[in-house]
Amino acid sequence: MTYQEDGLRGARDLRELPVAEAMRLLAEAPFGRIVFTRHALPAVRPVNHAVVDGAIVIRTTPGMIIGGRMEQTVVAYEADELDERERIGWSVIVTGVAAPVTDPGEAARLKGLVHPWVTGEMDQVIRIRPEIVTGFVLAPAQVACGPS
Repeated sequence: MTYQEDGLRGARDLRELPVAEAMRLLAEAPFGRIVFTRHALPAVRPVNHAVVDGAIVIRTTPGMIIGGRMEQTVVAYEADELDERERIGWSVIVTGVAAPVTDPGEAARLKGLVHPWVTGEMDQVIRIRPEIVTGFVLAPAQVACGPS
């Protein structure tokens, strides 16, 4: 069945989510994508994460996303859950400042909460403090029923 043939299945509404709901969905997602600058060009990496105290925490190879140990950088983080067949789901995009966690005790605590899916040295813990949070849900359209 093609998209044109399936067009009668139903329209979809794109509804903005409140920030709290967007962050709740993000916290439940197993992974997302971090968007950052590498060699003055945009780069995207899929990573798993945890939401801790309102911040997104990831682990990575030192120098991969943030160059210097004390450097801070603006990044975007996106996670979603979309059902291509039903054309429903949600997407959350966070823009914020990412910085390495340099306190050894805090880094150790956060490392215990984020377990990378890939092998290798994932010793750098990065915390993203959200500045802008946008979330959307794609759901079946609400059809207004008029008087009969």
